[in-house]
Amino acid sequence: MAAIGNLRQRPVRRLTQLYAGLVLYGLSMALLINSGLGLDPWDVFHQGLSERTGLSFGTVTIAVGAAVLLLWIPLRQRPGLGTVSNVLVIGLVVDAALAVLPAGGPLGVRIGLLVAGIVANGAATGLYIGARLGPGPRDGLMTGYVARRPGRSIRRVRTAIEVTVLALGWLLGGTVGVGTVAYALAIGPLTQFFLPLFTVPQPAEAAPAPVGPLPAT
Repeated sequence: MAAIGNLRQRPVRRLTQLYAGLVLYGLSMALLINSGLGLDPWDVFHQGLSERTGLSFGTVTIAVGAAVLLLWIPLRQRPGLGTVSNVLVIGLVVDAALAVLPAGGPLGVRIGLLVAGIVANGAATGLYIGARLGPGPRDGLMTGYVARRPGRSIRRVRTAIEVTVLALGWLLGGTVGVGTVAYALAIGPLTQFFLPLFTVPQPAEAAPAPVGPLPAT
């Protein structure tokens, strides 16, 4: 965790990249919502809660993120700056974006919003994770659980969590559709493409001291 929280290494780039990624993430969520063609599992859950409670989508996103962060306590996970910023910034941005971006329209426009949202989401994930300032609360829940139970597969744990929140969100009235499937198929390859582009490299390790006698001069 020391490497995650150490801002002495390239702080300007990492902070700029973190917040650019979080803003882009919130914008990508708004694009997916306005497409009306389906959301990713967590956002199906957020949308369902928003419709049931009357709270804005962004407010629900912040509240759920904070609640998930509390689940880190028994897992002994420590949040980084990026974790806390994730909870706050994305929710504020998605509400602001929903207030100004047009919704709906012809099917071609909605497909364009869907594609733009998915690609932007992949790029945003690469940006904020690549800044190495801490994972989002939902990703940290998954990795923390697996770290405490080494026999569990990350893929299976993530699938179980996302299927659960997807089902709950659908029951609450969240939008499940072709966009949900498209997101599930595309986000892995997109993240795999963008993450190496944006990851801030770790500082080079100090060269090891020579072993054995020095050559005679």
